[in-house]
Amino acid sequence: MAIATVNPATGETVQTFQPQTPDEVGAAIARADAAFRELRGTTFEQRAAWMRAAADLVDADNESLARIMTTEMGKTLRSARAEAAKCAKAMRFYADRAEGYLADEPADAAAVGALRAYTRYQPLGIVLAVMPWNFPMWQVVRFAAPALMAGNVGLLKHASNVPQTAMYLHDLYRRAGFPEGAFQTLLIGSRGVERVLRDPRVKAATLTGSEPAGQSVAAICGNEIKKTVLELGGSDAFVVMASADIDKAVSTAIVARCQNNGQSCIAAKRFIVHTDVYDTFVAKYVEQMSALVVGDPMDDATDVGPLATESGLTDIVELVEDARTKGAEILCGGERVGSAGWFYAPTAVAGLKPDMRMYAEETFGPVAGLYRVADIDEAIEVANSTAFGLGSNAWTNDPAEQERLINGLEAGAVFVNGMTTSYPELPFGGIKRSGYGRELSAHGIREFCNLKTVWVG
Repeated sequence: MAIATVNPATGETVQTFQPQTPDEVGAAIARADAAFRELRGTTFEQRAAWMRAAADLVDADNESLARIMTTEMGKTLRSARAEAAKCAKAMRFYADRAEGYLADEPADAAAVGALRAYTRYQPLGIVLAVMPWNFPMWQVVRFAAPALMAGNVGLLKHASNVPQTAMYLHDLYRRAGFPEGAFQTLLIGSRGVERVLRDPRVKAATLTGSEPAGQSVAAICGNEIKKTVLELGGSDAFVVMASADIDKAVSTAIVARCQNNGQSCIAAKRFIVHTDVYDTFVAKYVEQMSALVVGDPMDDATDVGPLATESGLTDIVELVEDARTKGAEILCGGERVGSAGWFYAPTAVAGLKPDMRMYAEETFGPVAGLYRVADIDEAIEVANSTAFGLGSNAWTNDPAEQERLINGLEAGAVFVNGMTTSYPELPFGGIKRSGYGRELSAHGIREFCNLKTVWVG
């Protein structure tokens, strides 16, 4: 795949970039290594000042940055502005809290015969981040902000269709005052990743992306004995029980499925509804899905823009057609919109069965699968009948049902009566084939630290 900005609303190639040579990549790793030697000797106070300066730059650049993201991957301009603002918030969050999160932790010195005993968090060094296009700023910043505040340095291999966003990030932390080379973008294709991972100066990797990409990075790092954090695909369940506030559940379900044009790992994708409220939920859901405005993502009146890539559109078309030909009912949408760009109508599909691809595969677009269940046992069974385990939603006002769903849903997160999202304050990650490790909160900043035991006699 060429490294290029291709506007998904038009299919037009806006700008292409020349991949870096192996020598240029090697020079970047050398700069990162030198930057780590400098950065690890700075104080939390100094790093926090630089991180707050980076947040100020992102806020000042909000409109231009949002337009870059929308041009490159098609998210609505409104959501791009919100993404940039969320990044600035996360930077300030870690600037304020990193020192406390990584403070020495005292142990019982007397119990181990010491005068003092404690653990200390220390940075690992260079971390390679392999990041996707769907949240081209947020996915990177939720790694970069804690990593830099911990004293690590970052190399970014971004998705090949968001190079302008990647280059903005390349310049951002230098502009904010961090040492030259502390955060760099590598303009390389996927085949260039292994060489970087095998460089002994690179100590760890984090990847957000597809399951095959995660398997590849994990295999290489396993061979090299290097730490990894993986956030892979998701097919999140959205369970609605009879006691739920149906109107609130429906309005949230629309956003949960169609945010970012349906291209989010933690978007609700499978709507599992108790039979007593199924017909009411589905009628309201289909009505609201059908009312969404599909169009120019630069227009603030647009609800759903184009899919980011032509291959993504092809995948969605094939998944829906597979379900249709095998007997599923298309309640709304189910077709491409227009001939220019990569638009697909918000779609609801009912009657899904295990022999249909949509039953097991992740739908990365504005397409919802609807399931009728008889009781909470069946709801949990259907929810867990997937290889993924990223996030989940549970809608019920019954405390006993809430507890059953919190304990029973196999996922890295359960949001009860609210939409699954990521917050700097909460750990983020999945189980099963959705990956391992955590980002965000105190847990995220500690992933790429050496927890050193200290005993003083």
